[in-house]
Amino acid sequence: MTTTLYRNGRIHSPADPFATAMLVVDETVAWVGADGAARTHLDAADEVVDLGDALVAPAFVDAHVHLTETGLARDGLDLTAATGRTALLDLVARRSKERPGEVVLGFGWEEDGWPDGGAPTPGELDQASNGTPVYLARRDVHTAAVSGTLLAADRSIARADGYDAGLVRRDAHHRARQAARSAVPAGRMAELREQALRHAASLGIGAVHEIGSPLISDPADFTAVLALGATPGLPDVIGYWGATAVGEAQALGAAGAAGDLNLDGSIGSRSARLSAPYADAPGERGRAYLDLETATEHVVASTRAGIQAGFHCIGDEAVRTAVQAIAAAAEVCGLAAVVGSRHRLEHVEMIDDLLIAELARLGVAASVQPAFDALWGGPDGMYVERLGPARGVALNPFAAMARAGVLLAFGSDSPVTPLAGWETVRAASQHRTPSQRISARAAFSAATRGGWRAARVEDAGVLAPGMRASFAVWEVPYELVVQAPDERVAAWSTDPRAGVPGLPDLSPDVPLPRCLRTVVRGRTAYADPGT
Repeated sequence: MTTTLYRNGRIHSPADPFATAMLVVDETVAWVGADGAARTHLDAADEVVDLGDALVAPAFVDAHVHLTETGLARDGLDLTAATGRTALLDLVARRSKERPGEVVLGFGWEEDGWPDGGAPTPGELDQASNGTPVYLARRDVHTAAVSGTLLAADRSIARADGYDAGLVRRDAHHRARQAARSAVPAGRMAELREQALRHAASLGIGAVHEIGSPLISDPADFTAVLALGATPGLPDVIGYWGATAVGEAQALGAAGAAGDLNLDGSIGSRSARLSAPYADAPGERGRAYLDLETATEHVVASTRAGIQAGFHCIGDEAVRTAVQAIAAAAEVCGLAAVVGSRHRLEHVEMIDDLLIAELARLGVAASVQPAFDALWGGPDGMYVERLGPARGVALNPFAAMARAGVLLAFGSDSPVTPLAGWETVRAASQHRTPSQRISARAAFSAATRGGWRAARVEDAGVLAPGMRASFAVWEVPYELVVQAPDERVAAWSTDPRAGVPGLPDLSPDVPLPRCLRTVVRGRTAYADPGT
């Protein structure tokens, strides 16, 4: 048994909003309280940690991650700042010279507004890479540009559904991604996975939800990620396998047959399934990958097996199909069984009030990404460009879902947007549509305890006696504040009479906290080298 006493800090705990000390025994929080009372625990402590007035708060949970893809993206070409086709080709050429003979993997390009046309052709990529295979994923990772050399490595890519003159979507994209990944040595892939998980720990993230799928990776990759998360001293990994075969998900050790079981695609690639056409492509409504009957059968089978079901759904028609499937399953299995299963939906970007009410009635968790709104929301963002002003500003209605009592869990969909903690909380509290902003307190809960509850884990995400000791220590060189719920009064308050644990000031112009230490189940997963 190992006992650690943390003193002289600011402990974010509902058990005591003024706590300055915390006792951890093995993997569990044993006590929180005042420094004066902590003296009674000194003799029992194996280690005493002076926090130096740092903030101790529950570790973040990223509820939607593709860990191997994140590792590849961190090691690959960052294309998010590419200003055009020529710039993209220049980056490819430079990487090929830096790493001759290696496959070129790039992530993050968006062609909207490029002055020199869209994505490069296979021939142009071959020329830039001097014949090295190239795979360049669009920001949403639903479309990629590939080289002729990569196409030659698997000639089925060009014959598959979704191939369009060097751009790959749908089945063609899945084949191209697999061809590119197979060119990375297995040992290097393992290193990149671990580096990605250690990077998560450096951001105060204590757990991630790995969203696996036969169309993204393979069972061996999925189980390798789960095994990595079981390593002491690394963030926890909870895995979801996006296949309709419930037994397959169970055999792999998944928490559910959920996650990226796609009902549709993405708005950026115009493959999210809409009830009305895209504003910038009048003949296009996106793709529907599963029908209502198949989706319902999946939810019924998962409910009967006692595991979570779920779907990737973004467009309004896809979201409607997902909610109707869960409602139909409740008619078959009973409402109590469905609510108890806590099924989950990923993204849920286009949803109206009636469907939000159904989510709440059915006990469905919404795994959502605030960074999507920060990146693509607002009157001048990609959502409005694709969908028009009326629909474009109505996406990601976090406040409406929170008011209805829907369980929110926040994630990044990394590598679509970077792994993050406080940035996610700030994005939700500063939603580009003001009416859909939620309080920093609610956003912090969704980014911490919400992720655990979405995975049906109830003993984590709060620093209180008996709860899991997964937390982060933050340098916050200013007073903690409590956000007022009413915008007609001051937006932030330091009044201690509120009796509510304070949080860092998340106003847009205030620097975010710096992670000093991340502890997972009582073990240090990250320590800042400068402390």
